Amino acid sequence: MTGYIGTRPQAGAFGARRDGHVRAIGHAARVAGPADRGTQALPRRQFRGVTAVRAQRRQTRIGYAMIGIVVAFLLGLFSLSQTVRVSAMSYDLNDLTSNSQQLDAVSRDLRATLARLGSEPVIRRQAQSSGLTPVLVPLVIPAR
Repeated sequence: MTGYIGTRPQAGAFGARRDGHVRAIGHAARVAGPADRGTQALPRRQFRGVTAVRAQRRQTRIGYAMIGIVVAFLLGLFSLSQTVRVSAMSYDLNDLTSNSQQLDAVSRDLRATLARLGSEPVIRRQAQSSGLTPVLVPLVIPAR
């Protein structure tokens, strides 16, 4: 590693120590420290995570806001799909109830018609209108 006069050692995995020495892999290297330059040492910067402090950039919250918006959108879509499903099920239930009531009404109507047409006076009238006459002496046929 080479050090230039007037440069500042960088902090990191293989960064500078407080005395100006740089740790190198495999060989020793020295960066000109404050004693070598004849100047006063600059105060060390505070490490604030992964943001670039030197460039005065700050971490923006736009990424978190975008994630929040996407999560809120997905939750809204989930809620909307559940609401649509419940609404469709309610519509189908009302339709089936209406159909069931119509079938019950048709069934009652058919039973009433059968009861009316199956009575003895109605059958006698239909037979007489067709030209049939009642038998005066009943004929009994024995069973075999």
